[in-house]
Amino acid sequence: MLYDKDGRFLVENRLAQDWPGLNFPGGHVENNETLEEAAKREMKEETGLEVSDLEQCGVFDWNVPEEHLRHVAILYRSSHYSGILQASEEGPLFWIKESDLASYPLSTDFEKVFSVMKKGL
Repeated sequence: MLYDKDGRFLVENRLAQDWPGLNFPGGHVENNETLEEAAKREMKEETGLEVSDLEQCGVFDWNVPEEHLRHVAILYRSSHYSGILQASEEGPLFWIKESDLASYPLSTDFEKVFSVMKKGL
C-alpha cells in the first residue's frame, strides 16, 4: 500500500472477474527474488512508480477450496515513491481517502487487508 501525507492511499479498481473491485497493487514472487524485491517490482509493473523504504506491516491468508490451496500474502506499505502514475491493464488507478471507500465496490477481503495495512499509521 502506498499512502501520502494527505491521508490518501493508492488503489486500483480491478476489472477482472476473478477479483473485481478496489484492491491494492500486488502480485507474486518470482524465482530468485526476495519478498521486498517482488513488492517493488509489482508496484513498478502495475503503477509505474518506484517505491522505497518498504515496511512489512502484516500477513493475510485465505483458502481456495476448489484448488485445495491456501495463499499467504506478506503486506508492505510505504509513503516513499517516485515517478509518474501510469494506467494499469488490471484497472484504473487512483488515490482515495478511507472516507470515500463506500462509494466503490471493494474486492473480496479488501476491508480485512486494509485494516492490517493501516494499523499504526
